Amino acid sequence: MSLAGSLDRPPVTVHSTRSPDAPDLTLDDAILQGLAPDGGLYLPRFLPPLPEDWREATSLADLGVRVLAPWWGEAASEVAPLIEDALAFDTPLKPLSGDRWLLELFHGPTLSFKDVGARTMARLAGRALRARGGSVTVLVATSGDTGSAVADGFAGVPGVRVALLYPKGRVSEVQERQLIAARPGVRAFAVEGDFDACQRLVKQAFDDPDLRGLGLTSANSINVGRLLPQMLYYLWGGLQLRRDLGVEPAPYVVVPSGNLGNLTAGVMASLTGLDVHGFLAAHNANAFFPDVLAGRREPDDMPATLATLSNAMDVGAPSNFERLWFQFGRDVSQRIDGVSIDDDATLARMRLTYEEDGEFTCPHTAVGLEALERMRADHASVRDVPAMVLATAHPAKFDQAVERATGMQPPAAPALDALRDAPTRVEPLPADLSSLRDALVDGAWPN
Repeated sequence: MSLAGSLDRPPVTVHSTRSPDAPDLTLDDAILQGLAPDGGLYLPRFLPPLPEDWREATSLADLGVRVLAPWWGEAASEVAPLIEDALAFDTPLKPLSGDRWLLELFHGPTLSFKDVGARTMARLAGRALRARGGSVTVLVATSGDTGSAVADGFAGVPGVRVALLYPKGRVSEVQERQLIAARPGVRAFAVEGDFDACQRLVKQAFDDPDLRGLGLTSANSINVGRLLPQMLYYLWGGLQLRRDLGVEPAPYVVVPSGNLGNLTAGVMASLTGLDVHGFLAAHNANAFFPDVLAGRREPDDMPATLATLSNAMDVGAPSNFERLWFQFGRDVSQRIDGVSIDDDATLARMRLTYEEDGEFTCPHTAVGLEALERMRADHASVRDVPAMVLATAHPAKFDQAVERATGMQPPAAPALDALRDAPTRVEPLPADLSSLRDALVDGAWPN
């Protein structure tokens, strides 16, 4: 695996979306800090162009070593083996009819695309802590898959404790089992409220002076350490299409979207040099971003969250909108399309995908497939363009929705079956800051 020329490059630094003229931070500092002190989100000051040898990559991990490790400058040789270890699983393309490909991102340990970012970030954070000393508390709001990926990635990392906040009764049964599995250093809190309530608690906690001694940081897509690794699978999918399959022209990339972190990573990949026809943000009934793109809603008018079958995307007020708006302003609608899909259409697309292609899909992936068909029907500019649709979660994580749509159970996933008899730990939590503060300060953390 190549690190040629990486030592000659300056390390990438980041700035806050709310104080772009303030001094920059290193990537390590930003990963440990999570949210900027002014409440903004960190973005790279510059995006290095893709290295000349990126098309020679033989795996997702190899691509990460070639593309991402050099962002750490002289420390690239320390970062490279961490990326290799984190991304030791495949993200294959699966062809569907109609010039469509599914980029399967669910072959990691928790069977969701979030393993890519969470596992990489955990290793990078562990390295930064070893260098600096001290400890951190990772505080995460999750609408489904983020929490389990973070818990799995960070469990047992020296100096790290993890607190997961998830909306009680608003994640699937399988997702909940993954969230509450007993892990060293990890506590799961079932919050009385929706995802936005969980996210508000996280933001309030970061501003609470009584919690500063815990060294709070984030590990959802608020944290730039989650976004950077996610750029890699866009590059790997595009490379497989063009180099390995000979697919031309550049693909239209369809991203099932909620908090907009996944989409932001894809846009960042395109800014480094990935050739794409465009991006489609495929949302469920939580349609804030498609409404902004279409001019139906102002950016500061964020609605409450609606509960849907594709619950990991149930986000009314997406955090990463701030990054996209900072980067592009109203021109964002020239770069990204947006479509909102309701539950009935989601189930219909799951059923049709099985009937036409023999493929089970999770509800989130089905939102992407249905959004693509609607765009192709209404816009000639994308009708004959090959499409790469991100398949974000294993269908077995949503077995009830799959059976409702198709009348059949999806293929079993041994990693999920093993959770059925595994020990669990969960704590109820009212949706108020004082309760969270008491729990974090006075509660017991498992070894």
